[in-house]
Amino acid sequence: MSEDLRGKVALVAGATRGAGRAIAVELGAAGATVYVTGRSTRGHRSEIDRPETIEETAELVAAAGGEAIPVRVDHLEPDQVKALVERIGREQGRLDVLVNNIWGGEQLFSWNQKLWEHSLDTGLHILRLAIDTHIVTSHHALPLMLKNPGGLVVEMTDGTAGYNAENYRISFFYDLAKTSVIRMAFAQAEELAPHGSTAVALTPGWMRSEIMLDAFGVTEANWRDALSGQPHFAISETPAYVGRAVVALAADPERARWNGRSLSSGELAQVYGFTDVDGSRPDAWRYLVEVQDAGKPADTTGYR
Repeated sequence: MSEDLRGKVALVAGATRGAGRAIAVELGAAGATVYVTGRSTRGHRSEIDRPETIEETAELVAAAGGEAIPVRVDHLEPDQVKALVERIGREQGRLDVLVNNIWGGEQLFSWNQKLWEHSLDTGLHILRLAIDTHIVTSHHALPLMLKNPGGLVVEMTDGTAGYNAENYRISFFYDLAKTSVIRMAFAQAEELAPHGSTAVALTPGWMRSEIMLDAFGVTEANWRDALSGQPHFAISETPAYVGRAVVALAADPERARWNGRSLSSGELAQVYGFTDVDGSRPDAWRYLVEVQDAGKPADTTGYR
């Protein structure tokens, strides 16, 4: 398997920070031309009100040796998404990889409120951010992708199908949002297969995103300092790890074997042989079941 994606065009929808940013960087480093979208630019912050911007993402892609085009898009607005895809069609004539990573609900869901206690307006907005955005984007992007065989759709979520089927994920709206994305990948896989394209759901493990590092009061340089308060954080991974998982899928001529599947960065690392930036292969979802959820002391031996 070659990881040379030169000549390929990718759209990473929701690439301002976290997994989306890292996926864009890894795709660009592998040779793909990457369109990176989000709502936060140097001239305008979204309601998340964080410093990361799509321009910064594009600069990181360039620093990795790739080419990225930042485009401010609100993926809840069909006209904006339609215009984006039309632009990609004019400028590139093709779309080979679509990564639906739009989320934006980090500060909206509750960790302890039940359905009847949660703000209904906020809850429904979470579902729009997590589900409607992906539907709108695929609706407009798939016709361009289908002009060439071999396209790949990656629906980014939190949790594997198996784990989410057995575990309540934080709260009603979060649980529904993340599980629905997995089913969307399955449904798209059924419709894309006859056209020679593939769709999968993909989850990182416990990812050290910018927001997660801030929550623990650490940086990537000293992230292990957080282990004193949360020892299971030892299984965490950088966003680059799931970015490398996307590259491995996109470069695999046999990627159709995964069609409709729910996958994780740790699972794919065992198949394709890529590692996190420190050379390890954290397998977070197996660790969560066998160690953390089982009430055992934190010990990543055999899991990274």
